[in-house]
Amino acid sequence: MTDIAFLLNGTPVRITDAPPTRTLLDFLREERGLKGTKEGCNEGDCGACTVMVTDEAGPRALNACILFLPQLAGKAVRTVEGLAAPDGSLHPVQTAMVEHHGSQCGFCTPGFIMSMAAGHAAGRKDHDDILAGNLCRCTGYAPIIRAAKAAEAASVPDWIATERSFIPAQISSGGEAEGMGGQTAPLSSPPMRPTTKDALATAYAAHPQATLIAGATDVGLWVTKQLRDLDPVIFLNGVADMKGITREAETLRIGAGATINDLLDAVRGPIPGLAAMLRRFASHQVRNAATVGGNIANGSPIGDGPPALIAMGATLHLRQGDARRDLALEDFFLDYRKQDRRPGEFVEAVTIPDQAPALRCYKLSKRFDQDISAVCGCFNIAVEDGIVTAARIAFGGMAAIPKRAAQVEAALLGKPWTMEAVTAALPAFAQDFQPLSDMRASSAYRLKAAQNMCLRYFLDMSGMATDVLEVSA
Repeated sequence: MTDIAFLLNGTPVRITDAPPTRTLLDFLREERGLKGTKEGCNEGDCGACTVMVTDEAGPRALNACILFLPQLAGKAVRTVEGLAAPDGSLHPVQTAMVEHHGSQCGFCTPGFIMSMAAGHAAGRKDHDDILAGNLCRCTGYAPIIRAAKAAEAASVPDWIATERSFIPAQISSGGEAEGMGGQTAPLSSPPMRPTTKDALATAYAAHPQATLIAGATDVGLWVTKQLRDLDPVIFLNGVADMKGITREAETLRIGAGATINDLLDAVRGPIPGLAAMLRRFASHQVRNAATVGGNIANGSPIGDGPPALIAMGATLHLRQGDARRDLALEDFFLDYRKQDRRPGEFVEAVTIPDQAPALRCYKLSKRFDQDISAVCGCFNIAVEDGIVTAARIAFGGMAAIPKRAAQVEAALLGKPWTMEAVTAALPAFAQDFQPLSDMRASSAYRLKAAQNMCLRYFLDMSGMATDVLEVSA
């Protein structure tokens, strides 16, 4: 029997026999009649389903459409219906949206409101980043950003600020268990929710056919778009000892359960090249859920994390039961969606240098924010006395796996760090990659883009302005 307890708009909820891949969006709309949380894309892109989820770490904006109920155990959920005070007084961001005319058709408005409220609770003022995962087609972002700025000075309401301090007490003391309407048969395999790495290792060794679910930003679409039945499943979000990021002897050891936003916060200062890439990783809501380990283990050829980590010389730490092994990250990827991972083996952590001053990552996509890469190129080249002494270059979107540009690296090693030498190395890209053509880019375009990224890297490291957001006439 599955027993899931959480707070919903301040009221304890306890659910038994919940299908493990029942989404919060469906539960809110179909079981609770809370239809302010909208269904738009149903894949985590538009933000219309955004809710605020609070735990001991604080409030986060998350996409309810790809958030499974077992991921909410022990947390507090706020929807737009529960954002106002118990006496009906509006939250400051709601008031600001009214005063600054931030809504027209209103379909996207609940999601914007919840993203703004989560950002407001966290004291965030980088509104362009916070709202990049919310799509508005009619109002336009200018009045919405004005509303977000207007609410900055307002205090966080008491009913929001105090929520995380009484989550455990309220959940444990109230809420009758309720079945999920319409479910007539018991669960074939109740979801497993280990709370330690050791418990995870034991569970996965016993059920190596299970689907591991961390942030569900990828797996969620298997359910909402492909209608797949995932059984059995193991949820990883409760494995607290796999979430940390620690500094060890000039390295950062990143737990596989750390979110992309956790990593972004950790590297903003020491590794700006990685931070700049992570800032463009999906949306704020997705970064709040997606994990570093999941982004590696799903084996996507267009995942943005692996090229950067490979360029830094990352080491992957794998665990199978009590056995552990390490390997270079680039050796983990064997073929399309195929990795060097044994049955019952999972990604436990990844280690990178704690500094990488020469790292630069260039992402090419049709939108600057929240888009899938057509090409993502990461460069980390060492130069001493004008000569290239080391080179690590890795790409996503250029092959069936995230892959190093070994021939380009060889063409640069030992050569002078000059435009002539870099230009002479460009033909080697065709030896490293034979990219495919698809809806995002043609093969020829991808190859040319990769070559241009190499030239951009040379100009960037030579001190020239190459930031596409700082173009001036």
